[in-house]
Amino acid sequence: MTKKAIIFIFWFVSFFSFTQELIVNDLKIQGNTKLKTSFIKSISNIKPGKVLDSVIIEQDILRLKRLPSVSHAYYQVFHSADNQYNVFYNIEENLTLIPSANVFTTNDDEFAYRLGLYEFNLFGRNIAFGGFYQKDIYDSYALNLRAPYLFSNKFGLAVNFQNLTTLEPVFFPDETANYRYNNKSFEVLGLCEINFKNRFELGLNYFTEDYRFKGENINNRPELNIHKWLLKGIYEYNTLDYFYQYVSGFRSLFNFQYVTSTNDILPDFFIGWNDFFLFKRVGKKGNLANRLRLGLSNNDDTPFAPFSVDNNLNIRGVGNIIDRGTGVIVLNTEYRYTLYEKNWFVLQGNAFVDSGSWRNPGGDFGDFGNAQNIRIYPGVGLRFIHKKIYNAIFRIDYGHGITEDATQGFVFGIGQYF
Repeated sequence: MTKKAIIFIFWFVSFFSFTQELIVNDLKIQGNTKLKTSFIKSISNIKPGKVLDSVIIEQDILRLKRLPSVSHAYYQVFHSADNQYNVFYNIEENLTLIPSANVFTTNDDEFAYRLGLYEFNLFGRNIAFGGFYQKDIYDSYALNLRAPYLFSNKFGLAVNFQNLTTLEPVFFPDETANYRYNNKSFEVLGLCEINFKNRFELGLNYFTEDYRFKGENINNRPELNIHKWLLKGIYEYNTLDYFYQYVSGFRSLFNFQYVTSTNDILPDFFIGWNDFFLFKRVGKKGNLANRLRLGLSNNDDTPFAPFSVDNNLNIRGVGNIIDRGTGVIVLNTEYRYTLYEKNWFVLQGNAFVDSGSWRNPGGDFGDFGNAQNIRIYPGVGLRFIHKKIYNAIFRIDYGHGITEDATQGFVFGIGQYF
């Protein structure tokens, strides 16, 4: 039954039945294999005995399409008896046990890699669990558990452990020094879905940061080993709608962190940023995608500023961590177009412009307009997409800078850039 036919049923019956409400006789789930029927019903707002409401049904379908285990979902409504109707939710599932392998270059132009394995539908209840091992000069690893509906259809839990070690450039006034950076952390977050469009996370992270200078002469460069507590809050407003590789709608994601140290010498620290996403379908094969990031932190004059200018985070083609700042304004805009699609496979091309500016550590808001801080990188890329495997998108982009001291280069990754 088509969507137009369903809308007509709602209108027709409501028009001729002024005193009799339409009632849901039963909610039936079809097409799911690994995803539990009981789980789908538990997070759905349409229930047997409730009033038949197309708005609520549409929200249920959008919620299902956001699950990693669902590639597509749609509904049907059939008359049962008198004023009662059966609602059918039809599910097309993703493969959710996903291995990952990323290869990238280090700051010394050597190869590094990350190998991981994640299950995004553990026990058929949309629980994500997995981890990765990374070799980037040093060994790193992480384990992650995320169960957004662990306690009910509104409350869940996330637990994360990470031991990450990298070689990081740190920018001093007279030179750039390399540091061995280690971050070992344990995090617990409470998850709450207020309603269909709004959710938040709140939790604590205990971590240790260790900066060790790497070089022949330390030149009085500082070294740090600090134990810290981090209070994290995340708020999301989400109206995104998915149709396989296409996305439409608006999303806002706000992240605030307050950090305090067990070392009384170091001051408390805050960092906050908001990502605004806007997606729009263009014709049958096009998709316009935009991301705007606004962020600020404590404006301390320190070489360890939190916002990085980096290939894999914000500006494609700029290089790996080429600068740092205490404030950020970044706009990523790209047009995605389906070049070829058959069955499970999609080849997608894109043209993009990545642009941004940063506030220097200890600087002022005028830094955002300083030509030395502004980066503009147009470019093109390709996406190889498997429609039946969650996040199975291999991307390759080439960005070429057009501002002062511009660079260019390729960026590889798994999943859309944003």
